[in-house]
Amino acid sequence: MRLAVIDCGTNTFNLLIVDIKNNKTFSKVFSKRFPVKLGEGTINQGFISTQAVQRALEAIAAFNILINEYKVQKTTAFATSAIRDATNGDQLVQKIKNDFDISLSVIDGLKEADLIFLGVKEAAELTQEISLIMDIGGGSTELILARRDIVFWKGSFTIGAARLLEQFSPSNPITESEINNINDHLFQHLQSFFEAVKTYPPTELIGSSGAFDSMIEMINSELNGEPLNDVKTAYEIDLVQYQHISRMLQRSTIDQRKNIKGLVAMRVDMIVIFCLMVDFILSALKINKLRVSLYSLKEGAVMDFINQQQRS
Repeated sequence: MRLAVIDCGTNTFNLLIVDIKNNKTFSKVFSKRFPVKLGEGTINQGFISTQAVQRALEAIAAFNILINEYKVQKTTAFATSAIRDATNGDQLVQKIKNDFDISLSVIDGLKEADLIFLGVKEAAELTQEISLIMDIGGGSTELILARRDIVFWKGSFTIGAARLLEQFSPSNPITESEINNINDHLFQHLQSFFEAVKTYPPTELIGSSGAFDSMIEMINSELNGEPLNDVKTAYEIDLVQYQHISRMLQRSTIDQRKNIKGLVAMRVDMIVIFCLMVDFILSALKINKLRVSLYSLKEGAVMDFINQQQRS
């Protein structure tokens, strides 16, 4: 069976087309991402601008053509933080349904965390040690404490990179006082997470796709680290190399970041916020192991679909 998953995130719309095998595994056929920046300029005001709506519709139109070209038999689509929190989110969902006959399921943050866990679990081998899975989106950040097949705790927080970038509007480059202000903000908003960590202390951080992929590519390009390939679905990142890249990004201007090899254009503005969030977690929890899963919500949605098929 050929399945398409559309993940309508705050920064990026993603399309994944897979073939589901008889043994209930899947193989990737095609993937495409479309930068939409739904929250640009308005995310903390609670609505999606006319320009962002147009970008979203253009992305879905492009995906719809690809879905037909690849003869997809079933399409499932999800919307997350920007659409679920916007006053005009329902209008966009209805417009997509009317124009393309694609039904967007607007999921809450905990369902988002469930799908992220399923994706990461498929990509990165979890052990009996507790892992902290972190998915940094534009609108929200999901944190999951888990091992193998057990989720001990999960949370979704409205501290996505786009929200923080708009709220704090840091200097170019960011200043030390601005970094401290963002860290204070993170600490205040993550109190429930820090309480959970007391009971379920993690021994590693697993980053879920997105900008974590860019970190692998920057380490490869700038420090001759391991490149991404079509076979591996999870990577371990050397923390010394990560910290080198993080410091370089935090000291850079936007124009300088445009010339950093491995950093795609759509992440240039938010990558510093991303690094601050990862740095904050690594430091606060004294974690010394960092891995990256190339799978995230969309692959988790595939596994959720497979699991439902097995139960039915």
